[in-house]
Amino acid sequence: MRRGAGRGLPLVKSIMVSLVELTGLMAACLTTVAFLPQVVQTWRSRSTAGLNLPMLVVLSVGIALWTIYGIGTGQLPVILANGATLCLVSVLLVLKLRDALQA
Repeated sequence: MRRGAGRGLPLVKSIMVSLVELTGLMAACLTTVAFLPQVVQTWRSRSTAGLNLPMLVVLSVGIALWTIYGIGTGQLPVILANGATLCLVSVLLVLKLRDALQA
């Protein structure tokens, strides 16, 4: 083997890991931001009529479990995306529960 051969491999691997991490972070941002219009619309209209309570409960539990999984595996994109999404979905859930209790 030539002297110095293979030295570039760790750099390539590092760049690939960085690109994969960046892809995960971008996906996390997009999927989290996707909930923002629904939260804003619900907040402004003060109406949760179009929201399904069982779906919000199941979604919240699923997102909480994904957050726990991300923490357990140390996956930053999973932690950030699901932590932020859980906050947004929790707003919808609280508003829906409030409306359901007032009905």
